[in-house]
Amino acid sequence: MEGKSVDTVEKVRGRRGMRRLSLVVYDLILLLIVDILILGVYPSREVGIPFADMVIHCLISVFCIFVSRCVARVYNQVWRYGDTAAYIRLLIADTVAFVGFFLLNTVLPMEKIEFIRIFSIVAFNLLLTLTIRLLYHYLYEYINMHPDSAGVVGKLFSLVARVPVGESVPKASESDKNRRIRIAVVGAGSVGVMLVREMMMNPRFAYIPCCFIDIDRAKVGRQIAGIPILSSEEATVEKLASLSIQEIVFALPKSTPELKKALYDHYKQTGCKLKVYDFPTMQTAGGGKRHLREFDIEELLFREPVAFERGMTDAYYKDKVVLITGGGGSIGSELCRQIAKMQPKRLIILDICENGAYDIQQELRIAYGGALDLQVEIVSICDREGMEQVFLRHRPDIIVHAAAHKHVPLMEHNCVEAVKNNVFGTLNVVNLCEKFNVSRFMMVSTDKAVNPTNVMGATKRMCEMIVLAHSRSGSSVVYSATRFGNVLGSAGSVIPLFKRQIMNGGPITLTDKRIIRYFMTIPEASQLVLKSGAMAKNGELFVLDMGKPVRILELAENMIRLSGYEPYEDIGIIETGLRPGEKLYEELLIRTEELRKTDDSMIFIEKDAPLTPAQIEEKMTILREAVATNDDNAVRDALKRTVPTYFSPEEVNRTAADTEEMKEAFGGKVQVGV
Repeated sequence: MEGKSVDTVEKVRGRRGMRRLSLVVYDLILLLIVDILILGVYPSREVGIPFADMVIHCLISVFCIFVSRCVARVYNQVWRYGDTAAYIRLLIADTVAFVGFFLLNTVLPMEKIEFIRIFSIVAFNLLLTLTIRLLYHYLYEYINMHPDSAGVVGKLFSLVARVPVGESVPKASESDKNRRIRIAVVGAGSVGVMLVREMMMNPRFAYIPCCFIDIDRAKVGRQIAGIPILSSEEATVEKLASLSIQEIVFALPKSTPELKKALYDHYKQTGCKLKVYDFPTMQTAGGGKRHLREFDIEELLFREPVAFERGMTDAYYKDKVVLITGGGGSIGSELCRQIAKMQPKRLIILDICENGAYDIQQELRIAYGGALDLQVEIVSICDREGMEQVFLRHRPDIIVHAAAHKHVPLMEHNCVEAVKNNVFGTLNVVNLCEKFNVSRFMMVSTDKAVNPTNVMGATKRMCEMIVLAHSRSGSSVVYSATRFGNVLGSAGSVIPLFKRQIMNGGPITLTDKRIIRYFMTIPEASQLVLKSGAMAKNGELFVLDMGKPVRILELAENMIRLSGYEPYEDIGIIETGLRPGEKLYEELLIRTEELRKTDDSMIFIEKDAPLTPAQIEEKMTILREAVATNDDNAVRDALKRTVPTYFSPEEVNRTAADTEEMKEAFGGKVQVGV
């Protein structure tokens, strides 16, 4: 097998060498023809140049031009893919050759020829050289795009260029041609043209471009690669239907979120599937390469991802022992990825769920190998003794507390467990931080802790009060908590649910079509936690400017359209009624008049007066007694006594239409029955 591989490589090299030699021979023939025309045929003298001197000048021209081109590696270029740089290199090489030719003509003992004659030889030869390369490039593309119609031209080209017709592109069968998806490309810039040329070069490609759509008046009405350019006004639903367009591809990598949303809203009316040809966003797979893809979940927000300055943050976590509770969860695992980049002294993943912890452990081991000191501890934060052993073993500098039960409906039916894990588990970690002199404790919180209407939100608000109270305990630990909204793609979030429902043919289920939520991506949430924790002085409750709230109904409709279906026709959307503890909206996190600014324009600090240790202990006593009854209703009542802002969802939803959040999401008008 090795012998065959070597033979194959040698054959390929041999073919390449023959093509390169053929090009040198063709260039030599062209130069000799030009020399004969300029030196022997063109009548610019009464007495012609002696034959011997004409031969010498021919040899000098060959020497100067080919030596210069070889030095410039002109013949190393694959001219079928020749770009501007390749042609510029050829131009520079021949300019150097002209200078050399002129100097040799001046100093060598032979009959001189005029400057204009030397210039004419080099310039005319360069023109012919460029011509055969451009012709070669054009024929190669044309014949590979139309292999069935190449005929005699294709065979002649194959013979002369020593390139078999369609050597890298198999012929498309009739069934392939009929199955090709007809697309319109929005954006006739370099990215759109790149996509179209790639499709046209391969007859087996699944797509066939039928038109460009662009707003540049200088381009509209013209063609690129034979593809017409329509204006956005011309690209009506009727026009696209007449062209049998099935998909519309956005090739606008630098478009703003506002423009992308406007285009999306406009073209989704066509009923065509919408795609993107662009660099992947956030953490989409692809390694930074362009590819044709579906809209990412993040793009449905139609806003720029929040980017945090990393310098100060990276420096803070470097060479520290960092322990992440809930490290195997959606947020916890991303926190592990982010911290691993910051070169910590040791990273400890702590979780009660072994599967998630194992997955992120293997991912980081593959990525960093032995360069990262990585440890995994399987223990519940409710297990005081087990947690104490972890602290004793690793002596962490920083605790990032992401462990919590977070599913709202489940916690409504498991109130005792919610308080045990979220409240008393957090208290365990806080007490151990003080016992082992941890430098910093950072808690991951949620927007559901703002005026909570459910058990999960109430427990997280109780955790915030515990953390802020301990910041005034006089210990050396620096405490902080960070709130953010719903995280796209996290376990149990609405996006994976909608995807599964669409894949199963629908319907999509919404608890209420009026529901709105604030969203952010997993990387955004993780970077927010780490940066706010690094900048914390003590006792701060950080919140992020989340932008505008998103209507879940609109999100569902967009996801259906992006999957190639029509809402309410192909995939239904039905209401199932609000779940226990669910409210129509989450509180607006950013009211700048009530918040303190930080150095980061996206991060604010809520003005929240901490309770005294005695007040916290009183609340904990009430919760301990309720948990001891093992009665969910008793625990729920205890939470209402300990968390003053905890209201029933019915109370909050009754006045939802009058809130700023709902008015902003619905453009000032909230239809109660929608």
